Amino acid sequence: MKGMTTVQDSSKISPFLVLYLIVSTQVGVGVLGFQKYIVEGMGYDAWMAIILAGLIVHLYIYMIYSIMRKADMDIIELNHVLFGKWIGNLINLVFILYLLILSLTVLRTYIEVVQVWMFRNLNTWIIAFFILLLVLFVIKGGFRSVVGICFLSVLLPSFLILTLYFPLQFAHFGNLLPIGDFTMKELVISTRNMVLSYLGFELLFFFYPFIKNGEKSQKWAHLGNFVTVSIYLVIGIVSFAYFAEPYIKEAEWATLTLWKVVELPFLARFEYIGVTTWLFIILPILCLWLWAASRGVKHMIPKLKQKRILYIMVAVILVSSGLFQTREEISFLNTLSSRVGFYFLGFYIPLLYIIMLVKKEVRKS
Repeated sequence: MKGMTTVQDSSKISPFLVLYLIVSTQVGVGVLGFQKYIVEGMGYDAWMAIILAGLIVHLYIYMIYSIMRKADMDIIELNHVLFGKWIGNLINLVFILYLLILSLTVLRTYIEVVQVWMFRNLNTWIIAFFILLLVLFVIKGGFRSVVGICFLSVLLPSFLILTLYFPLQFAHFGNLLPIGDFTMKELVISTRNMVLSYLGFELLFFFYPFIKNGEKSQKWAHLGNFVTVSIYLVIGIVSFAYFAEPYIKEAEWATLTLWKVVELPFLARFEYIGVTTWLFIILPILCLWLWAASRGVKHMIPKLKQKRILYIMVAVILVSSGLFQTREEISFLNTLSSRVGFYFLGFYIPLLYIIMLVKKEVRKS
């Protein structure tokens, strides 16, 4: 199946950079408080759900690569070919809206963290304006500029993993015992909630055409997911060993609370450094999602310029960010985006994979 999608070699990236793209999309604001949601089911056996959810994402990455190798076109065009103009456009529209909702969710959640932990009276629109201004600046530099930010977002904040040494001094790994005291239903709940934290890998559909020798990048995509799973697993186990289970079930930002334990002679409140550094982590997520969403609309409506589409999307997200003020409203936004992602991608990716598999078998026969 050959498409009309063409990308100049000068705009393409090396396969190994896919590792940084995957890690930067999966490690976002979810890392700051994922513990509360995965212990809802299995309790402190939820570290198993972190691994199981990671294996499920590996399977989905395999399916995406299988689909894109056979299609040789981007996802917008592929939906047109497989489902026709009207249904294909409807699916594309859902995909684009999903990316916009995710962008709004990440932006507003990060702003909430800043307001709760640093500047309580800071105006939502002001901080949203400056963050989105940075996003515009990066995206206008092209896809390679976005990839550069993703590369830095993985390297620069990596020192934060060292801060886990401080809570480890007070850890009680007996909290994780007994192992295996959960039901199948509880396993499903914890695994489902954990998969939501790994969302972002689906952007492979959009940037696959921008990879030189795309097939060779698959091992890097899997390695990126492995790195992400390892980060969540280490943070999860340290959190479970440090906090009592009743506390972590109520804690909105367990990872941020871990930073309160960090004691340095020249710094009294390390969480300020952590929250500030986290801007480097959410920036590439916003850049990638808004780049993909604006490129998707550009493919659907070729007469529109991608920059103009991007300006409109940024304006909509800027205005929308101020409409969610209370913890309940922001929590609803998080639940909405995660559930839409879980059910949409949960059915959509396997459906595409099966259709492409059937087409291949029909051609053989």
